[in-house]
This record gives sequence, C-alpha cells and structure tokens, in this order.
Amino acid sequence: MKTLQTMLLVSLTLLATGCQSHDKENKKVKIEDAKPMAAVKAEKASPQDLSKYETAYFASGCFWCVEAVFESVKGVAEAVSGYAGGTEDNPTYEQVARGQTSHAEAVKVYYDPEIISFTALVQVFFGSHDPTTLNRQGPDRGPQYRSVAFYKSEEEKKIIEAYIQALKDQNVYQGEAITTEVTAFTKFYDAEDYHQDYEKKHPNNSYITNVSIPRLNRFKKNFPDYLKEEAH
Repeated sequence: MKTLQTMLLVSLTLLATGCQSHDKENKKVKIEDAKPMAAVKAEKASPQDLSKYETAYFASGCFWCVEAVFESVKGVAEAVSGYAGGTEDNPTYEQVARGQTSHAEAVKVYYDPEIISFTALVQVFFGSHDPTTLNRQGPDRGPQYRSVAFYKSEEEKKIIEAYIQALKDQNVYQGEAITTEVTAFTKFYDAEDYHQDYEKKHPNNSYITNVSIPRLNRFKKNFPDYLKEEAH
C-alpha cells in the first residue's frame, strides 16, 4: 500500500463555475492514487444489502445538498441524511434546525472501497463545499451547518489531516483558515423519513432549485470522472 505522503502528492487544479459566491468550492487537490472507479448499478442498494459496504460520515451544510452530492458518486451505494457530532439522544429536525442541540446536519455514506477510497471521499467532501465559512454554508447559518469530517480510525484521521495540510500547502483558499472540524465519530441518528432523498422527491422546492441543485451541478462540473453514469 502506498504511504499517505505518496497518496497526497498533489497537483492543484483551479476550476471556474461563473458563480463568484461559490468560488472556494471549485478548487480541488487531485489525489494521484485514487482508485479507478468502475460503473455501478443505477439502482440504490436495498437496506439488507448495505451491510457489505463501508461507512463514512461528513457534515457540510444542509443535508439535502450533501446527500445528493455523495449519491452522485461512483462506488456510493447510499447516503443517508441525519445528525451527528452532538451529545443529545434522539435529536429531531426541529431541535437541530433551531440550534437546540450540539448536532450538525450530516450524512452517512455507504461506499464500496474497491471502487472509491476513503481518501477520494474526503476529496469529494472538500470539493463540494466551502470549508472556510465558520458555522455557515451558503444561506444556512448556525453550528448545525458547520463543516465536519468524522473519522472512525486513526488511519482515517491521518488521511483527513493530511488532506487539509495539502490544501494549506497549496494555498487553495488564499490564506483563509479552514474551519472544518476533524472529529472522532460517535453516533449517527437517521433523520426523519421525509428528509431522505429530499432533492429527488421535491425538485420544484425553492430551496432545492436555488441552492441544492446549483451546488450539485457545480460538483458535477468539477468532478465528472467521479460520477455515476446516470448522474452525468
């Protein structure tokens, strides 16, 4: 296996989208050893199939947006919207959205490591949001919308921290501080059923049309090689 140092040898690619308010999402650090990603089935895995996948957890603003981004990626069988990073038991959407808990809106990503690596998922995470805006992502403000990369092992922690260091070394954010929390994963609570696949179910919702879909489309433009066939 290649060392972390080799994995994170980087070349900086600056990509424009024509949307100045989201320029920071367009800068990515390319990982040279990202595994080739084979085609995957268009159908979502049924719940009983998910046990064979690895899981990863990320928070980067409204989970409707984050779920849609990760579900467009090859090797991802499912992304579930929910709550993580807090101490309260059984949080509800109303509590989290009002900032009444210490949880962040987050996603649980089921992925096949033979198709996409955890390192590549970290790249997707940083490449699909602005990690320099503290407790804010687009129009959503508050600690419930903070940027968090959760780790389940020391190896995952090293990958996240090394990627952040690579972003700093390449001055991707032009001196602005990266505010992403690197946090040990403890517990994830699934969000209420009506939040799952919200973007797909409510394509005409004003938030979806004005915030979520543009964010997804920027990601698709910047990461075409990572997309499932049906996501192009």
